[in-house]
Order: sequence, then structure tokens, then C-alpha cells
Amino acid sequence: MRHKLSGRKLGRPTAQRWSLYRNLVTDLLQHEKITTTVPKAKEASSLAEKMITLGKEGSLASRRRALAFIYDEKVVDKVFTVYAPRYKSRIGGYTRILKLGTREGDRAPMALIEMVE
Repeated sequence: MRHKLSGRKLGRPTAQRWSLYRNLVTDLLQHEKITTTVPKAKEASSLAEKMITLGKEGSLASRRRALAFIYDEKVVDKVFTVYAPRYKSRIGGYTRILKLGTREGDRAPMALIEMVE
């Protein structure tokens, strides 16, 4: 039984799944929008919003927590210098997921995840 267990397994072992999440969040924060499947987009959205919340805190401890998750140091600087001031007055909802239909090869539901202005 899966009582009170959250998150999706995506058919991957734990280490591969977290590596996938870290790559998705790093690319989303770097490029401001990415195209992926709907379940991956939903997971990446949640984690990206947590990284932006760390950026809004602005402390050294929150910067180190962001560096532990995001692969690229330049992206962490972008979170703390660009996204934190942009979303200073916003309480949440920094990302938007737009459904695009299905992928041709395997009919997987696709989505565009982007940062809100």
C-alpha cells in the first residue's frame, strides 16, 4: 500500500530519478522553459519552486542548499540575482505547465514548463 507516499517513481531507480530531476530543474532555471512529459514537468515544477524559494531567502545556508541540488553554479547565481527579485512579492506559483498533446513516437503526453513573468 502507498499510504501517504508522495512523488512519482517514473520507472527509474532512486539515484537515476533524482539525477533526472536535478537536470530538469537546472535546465528549466537556465533556459526559462523546457518541453518534457507531463509527469516529469509536474515533479520538476515543484522542485524548481523550492529552489526559487531558497533564492528568496537569500542566506548563505540557502545558497549552499541550492548548490547541493542544482548542477551549475551560474544557474544558482541566476536564481539568487534574477529570480529572487523578480518573484519578491509573489507568494508561489513561479512556474506554468502547458499541455502540448502527445508525442508522435510513443504517444506520451507532452508539456511545456516555463517560468512565469
